[in-house]
Amino acid sequence: MMEGFKKFILKGNIIEMAVGVVMGVAFGNVVNALVKDLITPLIAAVSGSPDFSGIFFTINNSKFMIGDFLNVLFSFLTISATIYFLVVLPMNKLMEKLPKKKVVKNKPNIR
Repeated sequence: MMEGFKKFILKGNIIEMAVGVVMGVAFGNVVNALVKDLITPLIAAVSGSPDFSGIFFTINNSKFMIGDFLNVLFSFLTISATIYFLVVLPMNKLMEKLPKKKVVKNKPNIR
């Protein structure tokens, strides 16, 4: 039982996936810091409000925090744009410049 688990854990794709998750979390922290420390103060300088958390409405003593949702939505859009422009777009440009491999299809063995 332990031998099978050991083989599973030591497979290349599991380790690569774990490294990818750790790198993703680290990159997410960098982008969150970018939003919190640079972009949000820029919005505050222009609009006069550092964030939208103060926006809410109340119905029957239930508080609907629209501002918190807007903050998270803005953060998501910023993270998505950052990943696209700093990771996906450059990677696609790089892949276009690499020489293409020819795919050779094997003909079926018909007897």
